[in-house]
This record gives sequence, C-alpha cells and structure tokens, in this order.
Amino acid sequence: MGVLLPNVTSIVAVALVFAQIFSRDFGVVNWVLGRVGIDPINWQSGDWTSRSAIAAMVVWRWTGYNALIYLGAMQAIPKELFEAAALDRAGTWRQLWHITLPALRPTIAFTALISLIGQMQLFTEPLLFDASPGSVSGGSARQFQTMALFMYEEGFRLGHLGYGAAVAWLIILMTFVLAAIGYAVTRRAVGTEGAAT
Repeated sequence: MGVLLPNVTSIVAVALVFAQIFSRDFGVVNWVLGRVGIDPINWQSGDWTSRSAIAAMVVWRWTGYNALIYLGAMQAIPKELFEAAALDRAGTWRQLWHITLPALRPTIAFTALISLIGQMQLFTEPLLFDASPGSVSGGSARQFQTMALFMYEEGFRLGHLGYGAAVAWLIILMTFVLAAIGYAVTRRAVGTEGAAT
C-alpha cells in the first residue's frame, strides 16, 4: 500500500504540496540548500529548475506504480533460468544482462510507452505549479508549458477553439504513433525472446 500511496493520492494535493516544497521563499528545498550555503532558487522561473521540480513531482507519483509492474515481470521470469546460469558459473551481472533484462524488454517498452503518453497528457502538475494566479501558460516565459496546457490555453483561455482542437488531434495522432511504435518494439522483443528460447 505504501508503494502505491503516491499514485492514489489526489493529483491536486500532490501538485500543491510540491509547489510548497519548491517555493522560493519558504520551501523545504531552498531551506536545505540554505543550510549548506547555497542561495535560494526561484524554482518556478528558470527552465531547468521548473522542469526539475515538475519532473520530481511526476517521478514521485509514478515510481511505485512502475515498480509494481517491474516486480510482477521479474517474478514471472522462470527461476530455472537463473539456476542454470549459476551452474554455468554466470555471475550476478551476467545473469542481469543475459536473463533479467532480455526478459524485461516487453515491460520496459510498455512502461516507456505509458510514460511518453502520460508526458503528452501532463496538465495538472504544471498548471498548479505556476505561481501566477489564473495563469495557464506554463510559467512566465512558458518554460514548463506542456502540449495539454498549450491546448487548454489556446482553446479555452484565448478562445481559439479550432487551434485548440488541432492541438488535441495532434496529441491523439502522436499517441497513436507512439502506441504503434511501442507495439512494434514489444512484438519484436517478444519475438526475439521466443527465438532465443
């Protein structure tokens, strides 16, 4: 339950807590940096700082979910393969590179695809991380604007419904293309694994 707790927590609550953690004046991260002699960082104004803060939020939220997927995939690997490798005097690293990682190829492709699709749909985290009240632009210089945030700004904030719809169709098209690539990679990985055994 503890592993999945970040994933089931309300995304709004997570975004608000991380906005406070990375706050310029009273944030925990800047307090820790100040204790080691580093000046406070305005996390919401810089390119790499704002993206790092949002990435930390997303990673914290989805790591447990992905860890459970990898745990299930690793438990599905037959133990006989590792026993046979140990009899052939294969060390831990050799077993990792020649048994575990090839068996996890479809899982890696799946989690990479889901992560890419999630990144294209990323909306709430950057929206709530923006300190400007009522802003949907993804920062003062659009430094952390995502495609979904851009679609919302164009379609609903600025009233360019056609342009916003075009961005939405582009997101859908890119999702289908990435899904097709992920499917092809997964089929290839499973085909290679089946041919090897």
